[in-house]
Amino acid sequence: MDRVMVTAGALYVIVLLRAGGTFAVGWLAGAGARRSRFAGRMSSARFRRAERAIRRWGAPVVAVSFLTVGFQTAANFLAGSMRMPLPRYLPALFVGGAAWALLYATAGVGALEALGRLFAERTALGVSAVAVLLLAVCGTVAYRRRRDAEAP
Repeated sequence: MDRVMVTAGALYVIVLLRAGGTFAVGWLAGAGARRSRFAGRMSSARFRRAERAIRRWGAPVVAVSFLTVGFQTAANFLAGSMRMPLPRYLPALFVGGAAWALLYATAGVGALEALGRLFAERTALGVSAVAVLLLAVCGTVAYRRRRDAEAP
């Protein structure tokens, strides 16, 4: 249990720095865009309405985004570029980051321990399991690329 808590603590610090940094980069990108030739588009009524919606409802989206794969970076960047107020963003970051850290610490440590035991006790089975997993991932990637190439 101590290993899980240390791992969760380390992951929590990592996710706070990474997601907070992504928010800050988004904030800076939004500030730069507001000074660029896109400033006219960003002052439209539609954009302002979207910005208000993100400021108001974006915190739950940011918190839940930590439980997804691939969406959390976009959610944090958008929250920053749309200038979500820090009093709304930070609680979402802390709650979502804690959920992410605990999920990955428990499932990750458990999976690594199971894989370590499998390799220590039955090396051939462990190598076979990793090979099957790699083949499944490669097959999925190849299938999706072929499907996307045929789409246009």
